[in-house]
Amino acid sequence: METIEAYLERKHEELRLINDCLRTPLPLTCPRSIAEVIRLKFQLTAALKAEHARYDWTVTETAWAHPGQRRIGPFEFSYDYQRADLEVRGPSFYELDERTSAETIYTASGMSAISALLLASTQVAGRADIVVLPGSYGETQELIESYVNHLRLVTLKPSLQATIDQTSSPRILLLDSCAPETAFRTALRATGQALDLLIFDTTGFCSGSGRIRSALVWARRRNVPVVMVRSHTKLDSLGAEYGRLGSAAFVRRGQDAAWAAGSKFRELPPAMRNAVRLLGGAALPAHFPPYTGTSAYRKLTNKRVAAMLRNGRRTARYFASVLPHLTAELHFAHGLYVTLNSRQPLSEASARRAAAEMSDDLGRTGLPIRHAGSFGFDFAATEWFHNSATDRYSVRVAVPDLPTALWDDVARAIARWWCTHERTVAA
Repeated sequence: METIEAYLERKHEELRLINDCLRTPLPLTCPRSIAEVIRLKFQLTAALKAEHARYDWTVTETAWAHPGQRRIGPFEFSYDYQRADLEVRGPSFYELDERTSAETIYTASGMSAISALLLASTQVAGRADIVVLPGSYGETQELIESYVNHLRLVTLKPSLQATIDQTSSPRILLLDSCAPETAFRTALRATGQALDLLIFDTTGFCSGSGRIRSALVWARRRNVPVVMVRSHTKLDSLGAEYGRLGSAAFVRRGQDAAWAAGSKFRELPPAMRNAVRLLGGAALPAHFPPYTGTSAYRKLTNKRVAAMLRNGRRTARYFASVLPHLTAELHFAHGLYVTLNSRQPLSEASARRAAAEMSDDLGRTGLPIRHAGSFGFDFAATEWFHNSATDRYSVRVAVPDLPTALWDDVARAIARWWCTHERTVAA
């Protein structure tokens, strides 16, 4: 169990990594509290972004004032008008082995990445079935149903093979890190023989996660081409939300046959690049965190996510024990948040109100908790949550990177608050 002293020293390492990217690093001592960690991290990243604006004022959207290559940290960029032809050279956010590579297309957000990818698929394969896990990310399903009419949305049943064998159309599996753990495992137990493409939303997994490696091995054994889509705003900037950034990584391993001439989706990468251009969804170079890519960054990121996963497992067990009838889903594939339920059904508005009131009340007592619609912070983040499989609303508690003993205190405070207030929040 990590002590508060060891935790603050680890946070000092994170702060130093960010601070060292400044042209003139700021005086920095070891933080003395969680509140100071949070304040310093956001102040340093704000200073980095301000420094970029101050010194790189010649970097324009059309690149007219700065010929040649542009660099931000380990990343190098080249582009012409409106970044429609943006090329990025630099380290992968993923920890891939020496035989595996990825052709990566960066976009302005995670939703930009998957939107351009799915819209491009119509140019490559025409009509297709896309099999999704129950409880997958709601906005992705909304996108498919509303705007990607060439894809027939099929929700995963207990037997994936029986589901996708009903049609001769090309078949895509959307594997989502925010789906329930049981659904995720069911998908990976399937044979995959009838799949033509795996789209893997890795947003909730650490970039070096064993879950990612397992899914890539699963697909490689079945010769299924893989595209990993990701929002880098979540876990890839040491919890600071440095900038809106997404990507689609087309995975290859050696002389990989999955993207060879016989693949139905072999032309998907250039089709997606064209979709990004036409949709205006190219990434902004200023949103690439300059402190990524080093061994120190990967070590610190892995420690952060490991701490969140440990705290998440403890929270799921504790809430199941003390709130047996007041929880919704406790076991998501990524393990980074849990959801609270009410005896009376919650609406989106009442769930949002409950998340805000709980965060405000507990925050006033000095606990590190905020009402924020994301996860991966150094504080607990609460927000409303909609389960697309059950069409029910709940309150999401995103588990933070905090010392275990302190987080246990926060989890107990959340449980007490919910037991006291849940009858009134649904009103």
